Order: sequence, then C-alpha cells, then structure tokens
Amino acid sequence: MMEEPRERLCAYGRRAAELGLVVGTSGNLSVREGDLVAVTPSGVALDRLTPADCPVVDLEGYLVEGDRQPSSETPMHLAVYAETDAAAIVHTHATFSTVVASTLTELPPIHYNILLLGGPVRVAEYATYGTPELAANVRAALAGGRRAALLASHGAVTIGADLEQAFEATRLLEWLCEVYVRARAVGEPRVLSEAELAAVVERALNPPAYPRREPPSPAR
Repeated sequence: MMEEPRERLCAYGRRAAELGLVVGTSGNLSVREGDLVAVTPSGVALDRLTPADCPVVDLEGYLVEGDRQPSSETPMHLAVYAETDAAAIVHTHATFSTVVASTLTELPPIHYNILLLGGPVRVAEYATYGTPELAANVRAALAGGRRAALLASHGAVTIGADLEQAFEATRLLEWLCEVYVRARAVGEPRVLSEAELAAVVERALNPPAYPRREPPSPAR
C-alpha cells in the first residue's frame, strides 16, 4: 500500500538528515494520496528508514497498514491536510528555523523569496508536541495560503503539492531564517514594505521580453 510514497519518505528523510535539518529521531514527513497518508514512524531516525517502517493511516488517524506506530506529530499532519490543499508535509527541527521560532512571533520579509512561502512566516503559539492544541496552532499559522509556519520553541513545518515541493520549502525557510539571524548579528535587518513586495509580484507576473536577434544575412 502506497509503496512509492513510502519510498519517497525514506529518500527525503535521508536528505533531511544529510543537510542537518533533523537530529536523531526528531522531525517527520508525510505524503497524502486520497484518503490515506503515509507518515514516518515514531522513534526511528530519518536516515535509517525503510519503506516498511513507514505506517499508513487514514484521515481520521486510524492505522491502516504497518507494524510501527506513526509519528507523534501525526495529529498535526492530519489537521493540516484537513484545512489545506497540501499533498505532502515536512516537519523539521532545523537550527536557524528553531532559533527564529524561539525568539520571534513572525519571520519578516527581509528577502523577496519569502513570497514563495506565501508571505511573512507566522510562528504558531507553543503547545506540547503531538497534541490537538499544537495541531490547531499550526493550522492557524498556515491560514491564508501560507506554505510554511514556525512552531514556537520547537521547529518548522512546510507543505507542498508533493514531497519535493514541501522539502524545497523547508530548505528555503531555513535559508531565510539563517539570513535573518546573521543579519541581526550585523545590525537591524531591513524589512521589505508591502509596496516593494507587490512590485516583486508584478515583476513575476509580467517578466521582461527579450526579443530574438535575427542572425545577419550571409554575405553574397
């Protein structure tokens, strides 16, 4: 059941560990197909997963296939699937994301690429991991088309149309958080205004045209 998605969970779990986005058994990933969700298991390091390790649950949280218990954060994953169009979720404890999540209430737009995540990244209010309260807080932080949220004193969550998109959102979020933290070491980071962000959107919607230059006619 969900053989290919479970293989992808293992592949991206290894990448998350290799890039230092998770440590030990922290972090979890999931993929949704219809009414089923394949999720990484509880208590297994992401770089040691096999497809058989990854259980499958339904949208109500009932175990459908697998011998291992689903991640303790499965309620958060299911809450996000219930409220968004996501087909994949990545949750990490990456260093700079966790630093920002432990100090701010929102990651401001210090770089225009934050628009790829839907705008300034909200920090979900703290709640104990694996609880319905945390799931509700994350769902609220993702409202309004956000593709990423930070979890106060915890980590980060990103969503996507597939696992690759969700994973790349995680990488982008960690980069943005690192830029912010390093900028604070130099001075007060400059925050882009709404007008400046709107100009970026306009530029993306109407890119400049580059007409093709015709090659010169051969000499006769």
